[in-house]
Formats: sequence, structure tokens, C-alpha cells
Amino acid sequence: MAYEVLVLDLDGTLTNSEKVITEVTRRAVIDIQRAGKTVVLASGRPVNGVVNPARELKLEEYGGYTLSFNGGRITECSTGAVIYNRTLPPDVIAPIWEYVKTVPGLDLISYSDTQIISGIHTNRYNDVEAKNSIMEIVSVDDFPAALNFPVNKMIVSGDPDRVSTVIEPLREQYRDRLNIYLSEPFFLEIMPQNVDKAYALDILLKHLGMTAENMICCGDGYNDVSMIRFAGLGVAMANAQEPVREAADFITYSNDEDGVLHVIDLYMR
Repeated sequence: MAYEVLVLDLDGTLTNSEKVITEVTRRAVIDIQRAGKTVVLASGRPVNGVVNPARELKLEEYGGYTLSFNGGRITECSTGAVIYNRTLPPDVIAPIWEYVKTVPGLDLISYSDTQIISGIHTNRYNDVEAKNSIMEIVSVDDFPAALNFPVNKMIVSGDPDRVSTVIEPLREQYRDRLNIYLSEPFFLEIMPQNVDKAYALDILLKHLGMTAENMICCGDGYNDVSMIRFAGLGVAMANAQEPVREAADFITYSNDEDGVLHVIDLYMR
């Protein structure tokens, strides 16, 4: 099988523990694009959080794509065109905010183009997201009023034992309207229905005139499981969560051992 599309999660996959794309991996990703392969960055990060890695890998020059918000938005890097965009129903924001406020220690966040908006009490997990996304955190008193624009996703953040208590109640309440899942033990993603990385990649592949058999997907987190199962070759990093490893066709080296480079050398050169 000729693999023509390489899909890469960012944190824990393409970047190492220092949140850096190593030079040897960066060169390899650029090399396969020069050879005609298509590279896609698929991340839970907001749009602003994938811009710099995309530039570093020259996706604009070689016709690559970004999937931000775990597949909520697909952007064509060469033109900036948004070829797919799904947003939350506006009427779910206030009741979810009111419910999450009843559980001590949790926050509810969302994103503008330039800021992370914290609706309850910000926490150390939000700080990690702010660093990864290169965005500042702004705390607001009236979260629903602050989200006066189309919203791609919200996140419940907090200690994993607290986050776990709201998963099933939220899923039960919104099972026909929202896609709710963990991306990390401390992040519960609240997405529009039928939005995850696999769903968005299916749309992108149709746009490209290809199928999943032409695609390799590499990831490490819970939110990568759907695309790893969907891909012609689903790859888990050695540092991946156990459910991700179980879903994969192949386990590569860790993100601190240039695991993406190993995949490129084995399957795309």
C-alpha cells in the first residue's frame, strides 16, 4: 500500500517532552512533502496553537492541512481556506456552565481566536493548555455572555478524579447533541455531535480524492484513538496511553526518541 497522507498529533507525538519538533524529524517531514506526500497536523489545540508548527514544517508551501479543535475545523494551509467548521449549539453553553459550577475544583474553558476563556476558576491544567496554544487565559464572570461568537469546543478541566464525576451525567444529558470524551485524564472535551479526528479526516480525504487506506495516523492520547482506528496504518507512540496502544496497528518509538521519524523511514521513504 502506498501511503500518501501522514497525519500527526502534536503534543506527545510530533513534539518531544520539551514541546519541540527535533530538527531531524522536521527535515524528514519536509522531505516527504517535497516528494509529494501530504502532511496534516491533527490537534486538540485551537487554531492559534497549530499555526507555528505548521509554519515550521512548511505546510503552507507544500499544501498541507491542519485539523484544530480535535477535528472541529479543517484549514488548508496554502490558502487559509476553512474547508470544514463545526460549532456547538449555543443553547448548551449556559446549562453546562451551571452544572460544572456545582462540582468544586473544576473549570470550564473555551477559546476565542486569541485567548483561552476561563468560566469558573482557572487551574494548573489550563496553564499547560495556554503554554501549548500560545494563548493567554482570561477569566470571566459570565461565561455564556463572553462566548458571543461561534464556539468550536469547550473543555472541563481539573483533577482527574473530579473530571471523572461529570462524564456520564453530561453524556446522558447530551448524548444526541454533543460528542463528549477525554483527551487527557484532566481534560473532558465537549464537541459538536459527530466531531472527532476520524470524522474530520474522512471529510478531508474525500476532498483530496483519497481513502483511509492511503493514510497513516500517529498519536498518543485518548482523542487520537478514532483516527488511529480509521487509518490504513494506525500508529501509537511508545509513550501513548494504553487504550491508544491497543487500538494501533503499529507502535513506534516514543516522542522523545523521534518516533515520527521512525514511521517516516519505515513507511514513507
